[in-house]
Amino acid sequence: MANHKSAEKRNRQSQVRRVRNRANRTRMRNAIKAVDSAIATGAQEDAQTALKTAIPVIAKTASKGTIHKKNASRRVSRLTKRVNKMQAAA
Repeated sequence: MANHKSAEKRNRQSQVRRVRNRANRTRMRNAIKAVDSAIATGAQEDAQTALKTAIPVIAKTASKGTIHKKNASRRVSRLTKRVNKMQAAA
């Protein structure tokens, strides 16, 4: 438990950041799951629209510092590759 005034403030700030980061990460994961489910069902149009909505969500999560910039780039790249691969197969 924090004993100093500054440590108590730091604890409060950490809790607020943890909740905010968790919400951002959850939003990002749900967007990625939407793309994954569209790919699994084979719906090309749904996968494309889900990808277009997921990319800004992933970028925003990185800009807020919840995930690293290169992590976001890697996720977008892999999702895009999978959607393109599904469209090429059809």
